[in-house]
Amino acid sequence: MNATRTEQDMIGSLQVPADAYYGIHSLRAAENFPITGQRLLPQMIYSLAWIKKACARANRLSGVLDEKIANAIEAACDEIIEGKLHDQFIVDPIQGGAGTSTNMNANEVIANRAIELLGGTKGDYSLVNPNDHVNCGQSTNDVYPSCGKMTLYTLTENLLDALHRLALAMDDKAAAFDGVVKMGRTQLQDAVPIRLGQEFAAYVAVLRREYARLACAQKEMLCLNLGGTAIGTGMNADPAFVHSVVSILSEMTGIPFVQSPDLIDSTQNLDCYTCLSSALRGCGVSLSKICNDLRLMSSGPLDGLAEIVLPARQNGSSIMPGKVNPVIPEVVNQIAFRLVGYDVTVAMAVEAGQLELNAFEPVIFDSLNQGVLQLTHGLETLNLHCVSGITANQENCRQEVERSVGIVTALCPLIGYSAACKLAHEALQTHVSLRQLVLSRGLLTPEQADKALDPIAMTHLRKPDFEA
Repeated sequence: MNATRTEQDMIGSLQVPADAYYGIHSLRAAENFPITGQRLLPQMIYSLAWIKKACARANRLSGVLDEKIANAIEAACDEIIEGKLHDQFIVDPIQGGAGTSTNMNANEVIANRAIELLGGTKGDYSLVNPNDHVNCGQSTNDVYPSCGKMTLYTLTENLLDALHRLALAMDDKAAAFDGVVKMGRTQLQDAVPIRLGQEFAAYVAVLRREYARLACAQKEMLCLNLGGTAIGTGMNADPAFVHSVVSILSEMTGIPFVQSPDLIDSTQNLDCYTCLSSALRGCGVSLSKICNDLRLMSSGPLDGLAEIVLPARQNGSSIMPGKVNPVIPEVVNQIAFRLVGYDVTVAMAVEAGQLELNAFEPVIFDSLNQGVLQLTHGLETLNLHCVSGITANQENCRQEVERSVGIVTALCPLIGYSAACKLAHEALQTHVSLRQLVLSRGLLTPEQADKALDPIAMTHLRKPDFEA
């Protein structure tokens, strides 16, 4: 039998492994919430440790916490920040109780390590108590949201960096493909010529807008309700602690956190998360549209559009030899589908808050954390394994423009819409080029036809003949 220690709470007693840094509350939560089979993200654990360290220092400076205990708590937090003791965070990220189990898991781990640092034995909470000391001046209702925001801010930094790098890669392709003319399509039918570089430049534009939206939503994660305790009134927290803890956290982490000007509002209203979730969903949707285009333009390679060539990453079939699929755009499509689902979850959870608290922040944070991480990884693989290696099938693009009757649109100002329609119909039926038909009917001179049917000229916006 493994050695255990007995711990008690208001419900009763449990046998906790003697070498465990977690305690009875964490163990009960692990038993109650076998939901995802996952553990807390390392970034959440780091954030909790930073917050508990800042709280210990604020309580020490305000004279509420004994210096020896506060220093031991800070030292225990430093070890967690260094990556130690993460295996002691045993609570599933999806849980009832508005995050209390996660907060208590942190309180117990930090308390027991601080007890050891003071020469005591794990479980001797007379030396360092999870509630009275580690959680001093705090509530789950301000610690857990602050931890979630800190985590999301940090994760979104990586997301924005990945999005910026993808936009740069797309911009490089826009420049490289600027001279490649192809047929533009509307509703999947031939329309008018466009340069491949123009299509990629449009992708750059939408990615930069998505970047701006995400950056704006990220800033909302800097406003914390830490110091508000249970419902935003700061009950049981020393006034000096309330007014200093966020600035101490900001100084420690180098992240410009600010305390909410209305702690009650920021405790009960979670609209900042719907903002971030919406930005994630929007970015995913835009990326999915781009990936749809990449799959279409690379379709073939012989019997599709075959305008671009995507890097071959792996065999595409277990039965069809030589088949290569656009697996990287496909996986990004799937990430986008999941982001839409996460967004629905976040919206429902934010709406479900009641009065002074929203009990559903665990599923909000898990959805947002997973969404940010998966989107970041999707951006990275799309950039590294797809976009950076795209090449243009220039000859096929040129031929499809020459074969297409879409360029007949350029004749409308010269011969009229009805006459242009007849020419297009005849060209489709006879497979005679538009230029030949125009010249054979004497509708235009050779010089006029060359100028009117120049595909490169069709892709440029015309400048006005006068100064505005």
